[in-house]
Amino acid sequence: MAKKPDNPYVVQPVMKALKVLELVARHGHEIALTAVSKELRIPKTTTFRYLQTLTAAGFLDHNRATDRYNLGPQLRAIARADASVSKVRELARPAMIDLMHEFNETVNLAVKGNGTVVYIDLIEANRSLRMQARIGESHPMHSTALGKAILAFLPDAERQRQLDLPLTERTGRTLLEREEIERQLRQIARTGYATEMGENEDGAMCVGVPILDEDGYPVAALSVSAPLMRMPHSLAAKVGTRLREVAAGISTHLGSRPTADPR
Repeated sequence: MAKKPDNPYVVQPVMKALKVLELVARHGHEIALTAVSKELRIPKTTTFRYLQTLTAAGFLDHNRATDRYNLGPQLRAIARADASVSKVRELARPAMIDLMHEFNETVNLAVKGNGTVVYIDLIEANRSLRMQARIGESHPMHSTALGKAILAFLPDAERQRQLDLPLTERTGRTLLEREEIERQLRQIARTGYATEMGENEDGAMCVGVPILDEDGYPVAALSVSAPLMRMPHSLAAKVGTRLREVAAGISTHLGSRPTADPR
């Protein structure tokens, strides 16, 4: 009698398809349908369907000449993205620690999701009252300084696709008017940093800047967040200038070419 899975929510066909993907990845070079079927003890017809589905999704590549399978472009793209995130985090962390000590406020690092930013690292302030997201959390792009910093530097077509997604109202101050958001993004592109005041969290202030790769693409964003009462406009401008300097250094290590000071 087959052993029942410990987790009743596991979808067994998906699990088996992932086992097929794992086997091809471990194999290291092209592998035939028969070999996959034999090693995983899955009927050839079923194995063929898994292989073809993974190929259609771009996770595998099917060499018609040899009728064998290998890793596909989508899986390689995910691997590159993961390596990129790891590199950004590694480069940014020392600067994040310095920024936390300089301003004694929480410093955040995030990357773009689908209409969101996803926090991949943060350094907490040494204060009892502090603004703090959690690593792995996602917040809307349009309501965060991190997200606005990324949006302002995205290619036009991609920025429009992001803004076409439903805009969530996080607080009573969240901007939802497309024209006003786009006006803000043009301003951010000129100054090099974004600010948001109570748009994502009541009573919170955040200043964010993009981190650019060798193609000038915003692969991540860096921010300093604090309660509104501790972040007057004069300090926000100082934080923005400092963040811009720090992000420029990280971007240079990623191959980005220096640009003229937006001021």
